[in-house]
Amino acid sequence: MMRIRIWLILFISYSLSLSAEEPDSLLSRLVMLDEVVVQSFKHDKHFRMAPLAASTVNGSAIRNRNITGIKGLSSYIPNLFIPDYGSKLTSPVYIRGIGSRINAPSVGLYVDGIPYFEKSAFDFDFNEIDHIEILRGPQGTLYGRNTMGGIINVYNRSALKYKGTNLYGSFGNYNNVKGAFSHYGKLSGTLGYAISGNYTHAGGYFDNVYNGKKADKLKEGSGRIRLEWATRQDLRMQLVSSLDYTDQGGYPYALTDSITHRPGRVNYNDYSSYKRTLSTTGLTVHYTTGSFSLNSQSSFQYLSDKQGLDQDFSTENLYFAIQNQQQHMVSQEFSIKSAGENRYKWLFGVFGFWQGINNEVILQYKANEYETRKLYNTPTYGAALYHQSTIEDVLLENLSLTLGMRYDYEKADTDYKAYKNTANDRAETDRFTSKLDFNQFTPKIAIQYSIPSRGMIYATVSKGYKTGGFNTSFEKEEDRSFKPEYSWNYEAGTKWEFLENRIKAELSLFYIDWKNQQIYQPLPSGRGSMLKNAGRSESKGIEIGLQGNLFNGFMLQANYGYTHATFKAYKRSETLDYAGNYLPIVPSQTISASADYMIPSLFRWIDRFSLNIGFVGTGKLYWNENNKVSQPFYAQLNGKISATKEIVTISLWAKNMTNTKYTAFYFESMGEGFAQKGRPFTFGTDIAVNF
Repeated sequence: MMRIRIWLILFISYSLSLSAEEPDSLLSRLVMLDEVVVQSFKHDKHFRMAPLAASTVNGSAIRNRNITGIKGLSSYIPNLFIPDYGSKLTSPVYIRGIGSRINAPSVGLYVDGIPYFEKSAFDFDFNEIDHIEILRGPQGTLYGRNTMGGIINVYNRSALKYKGTNLYGSFGNYNNVKGAFSHYGKLSGTLGYAISGNYTHAGGYFDNVYNGKKADKLKEGSGRIRLEWATRQDLRMQLVSSLDYTDQGGYPYALTDSITHRPGRVNYNDYSSYKRTLSTTGLTVHYTTGSFSLNSQSSFQYLSDKQGLDQDFSTENLYFAIQNQQQHMVSQEFSIKSAGENRYKWLFGVFGFWQGINNEVILQYKANEYETRKLYNTPTYGAALYHQSTIEDVLLENLSLTLGMRYDYEKADTDYKAYKNTANDRAETDRFTSKLDFNQFTPKIAIQYSIPSRGMIYATVSKGYKTGGFNTSFEKEEDRSFKPEYSWNYEAGTKWEFLENRIKAELSLFYIDWKNQQIYQPLPSGRGSMLKNAGRSESKGIEIGLQGNLFNGFMLQANYGYTHATFKAYKRSETLDYAGNYLPIVPSQTISASADYMIPSLFRWIDRFSLNIGFVGTGKLYWNENNKVSQPFYAQLNGKISATKEIVTISLWAKNMTNTKYTAFYFESMGEGFAQKGRPFTFGTDIAVNF
């Protein structure tokens, strides 16, 4: 294994040193990571010209970096961190320190315009991705619900822009196998269709000492259909529907050393797993006239999942938890905006949703031969009105002013029942119904000064907001629910282009004043978790991005993010005051650097040879608000080489080539610390056929 790693590192180093004479036409075949067509209805112009911090990654970059899901974006984007929780049950996303470990996310996710409200739906396979947009900072004015940290927009390939059939296979160590296919065609000049599917089998990375089997095996498959209809230039319709199924052995958690806090070996007796069925359908209608554009987005999502968890993580028969969840979500959004090149641009919109969640939590006390059963029926609905205006050439040429506002109303109900079951009896232990109402006005103001063909500077002030809600686990009446959280966000930045747009640089500074932050806390018994509100927090930092096409065929990208996020007022109890401590699960810095090199006609039997090498670093972070356990800075080196001949491309890839050892996730339960190790060095080969 060591020889393989050394060979790969030497091979990549040698390949980077190669030089070749490329024609100028090669430049048109390379695409900068942010050079994509903006598909979002809510933004008129390229993000490089908008007063916000945004990153865009195109489909080629995703494939070159072997990013297969949302967690693979972690640390590639400045101040974006997504820890590997151990299963797809939840994918906590943190941007600039704002995130949520449990319950509703604080960063929004949209896929082809469809909102994803549950973190259980966030982790899906990246297949046929066109590009991904990551907008940092509150996006409530335009996108709304619970987007305090930012927005991730995922766009799949358009059936009207692509044509052909793609076959893909991947084979890696640890018995990892993946297959995928897609076909794009047209039934007429105005009607396009696409069908795609994939299947993944992961053999698992971590052994369970108790039974000698892998603790984290995975089988999943998904399918997607897409219809796009452009009857004429001013009317377009898009229907997208997908189905995803996951059967996952999860939670490779191990007891940690009480001094070093390093995880030992996974060793528990009850098989733990996560199964999920996810169905999503969305219909988009877009109509344009000479003076305005109309957009309608209708969506429906169904999620059903089941978690089984050996909650004592030991070889003893103590506790086993089962959670069953069903979600139905319906949303509708209408928006209208101005069209044409005018000094004054405007947008109005209305958004509404209904979300029904039925949740069942069973905790088996095996040693005492009884179980508790809790049932939650939590319907939620909400509506919002929003508006944004931009006036260009205010007071002086190239100076623009943007004003935005949004009003949200949300209502949540819960019907809760609790039982204690023994072999001979079933007794009701608790029952209640409760209602929560939330409403909030969130403004935004941005000012931007542009220097044509060179760059721009901007400053924004915006309010962030996330609703409160009900805890699904609690042991005291006062912990049944938690309050909303609020933030004021201040940002200033600049974006510049050099050497005939070959080099692009970005810089942003931010400060976030945060009240009533929703903080994860373990239950007093240690068996479960809940959300409580801290008094006041703040987050401040810097983000730097650099992209360059230094010479034909060679592309370089580097990103750096620094976040200093602390509690300003947080009294956990009469004896515990965490003011001054760092916020948990917030890396102090994120670093990424990558290089892409393409050589045409390297040999007569190779049409194109490409190489990617990337470095990703994640700064020190604390796992809990007491700051007693931390993960020091760690870095990983990844690479991929590909050779293309006509319709066939063969690739060799490797991840974590230095076999860096780190803790991917840590938590405490029943007075003990448990952790999941980071994934080890992996490698494999891909075969793609495109015709």
